[in-house]
Amino acid sequence: MQWLDLLSYFFGGAFLANAVPHCVSGVRGEAFQTPFARPRGEGLSSSTVNVVWGFFNLLVAYLLLGRVSEFDLKPTSHLLALGLGALLMSLFMARHFGRFHGGNTSQPS
Repeated sequence: MQWLDLLSYFFGGAFLANAVPHCVSGVRGEAFQTPFARPRGEGLSSSTVNVVWGFFNLLVAYLLLGRVSEFDLKPTSHLLALGLGALLMSLFMARHFGRFHGGNTSQPS
């Protein structure tokens, strides 16, 4: 296994994880942060922009996972690289977007 294949799986997982909040927000008709908003990554973009951005992320994930190499769910190294990329991107997004949506503070029950 070449390390470049694992790197493409890692970034494929990151792009896959990044597609989820944008597609979901867009389909729900909600504005959400994108790189195209002002200020960049902090301002809100329309639901249409979020759907397009989410599907662009899905396309990049597909290219990295399905075209760069032969991704397979059976080898542990493939799955770990994908999962680590998705986990790290998800944790980053949780902290970053939590600042704007109140997700970084715990609410007492």
